[in-house]
Amino acid sequence: MNTAVALPTPSLAGYYWPAVRAGVWEFFVFGLKEARACIFAGSFFVLLLLSKHLPLFGLARYDFLCLAALALQVVLLLTGIESRDEALTLGAFHIIGLALEIFKTQPAIGSWSYPEAGYLKVAGVPLYSGFMYAAVASYMCQAWRLLRFDLVGYPSYWLSVPLSVAIYLNFFTHHFFIDLRWLLLAGVLLVFRRSWLRFTVIEQERSLPLVLTFFLVGFFIWVAENISTYFGAWVYPEQRAGWQIVSFGKISSWTLLVIISGMIVADLKQFREKKSTRSPSVHG
Repeated sequence: MNTAVALPTPSLAGYYWPAVRAGVWEFFVFGLKEARACIFAGSFFVLLLLSKHLPLFGLARYDFLCLAALALQVVLLLTGIESRDEALTLGAFHIIGLALEIFKTQPAIGSWSYPEAGYLKVAGVPLYSGFMYAAVASYMCQAWRLLRFDLVGYPSYWLSVPLSVAIYLNFFTHHFFIDLRWLLLAGVLLVFRRSWLRFTVIEQERSLPLVLTFFLVGFFIWVAENISTYFGAWVYPEQRAGWQIVSFGKISSWTLLVIISGMIVADLKQFREKKSTRSPSVHG
């Protein structure tokens, strides 16, 4: 008489553990790549926090931060961490950000101020401030390469470029006319409603709605802004009597700025890719 042999029943922990372990490892690698993408922004942020405690030997803190940011850029270029094209993109963002800073800090507007002394200033704005905008672009350029970004359903230039320009202009015009930020955000939701960001951490491709990524980056910049103002990077009017948390409304402003940065970087990346595919191959 044959007797059946009972097979061992796998436990739920044994069944799910490989998937959990793979997920934890992927999240860890994602964190490493995100940290790597923030190499310029993170290094500059550390210098900003330490600048009040480092011996500067008579050098103004704002001037030190500008020279330190330039030195960081040189190091990234020489080590190949940053390409020449990426450095040119960051330079463009520096100019865009500096123009906004000069406008926002003039006495008639007074959105924020830079009360400390320094020689490397333009219209009262320290030159290092432009690097804070370039840091956002640096993160996007680095993350694009490290996480192998791919945009699906991205709108045409005829929609993305005018929208980007309108968002940037609203940072200036809302001081004199109606603030269109919520209308512009609605426009972003409409234009990018079918746009997804695909990325690959290790092997499996993941995806997120592009608008959600804009908001998440904007939120984390707002968190960094609170830390930066605490250490005196700049001062909002309501912080002159003592530091307090930055208004939650700034999250929408940073989200709009991230949208501008994201669209410029994405359009430049796609333009270069199309240009490279059109260029004839040269064989030696």
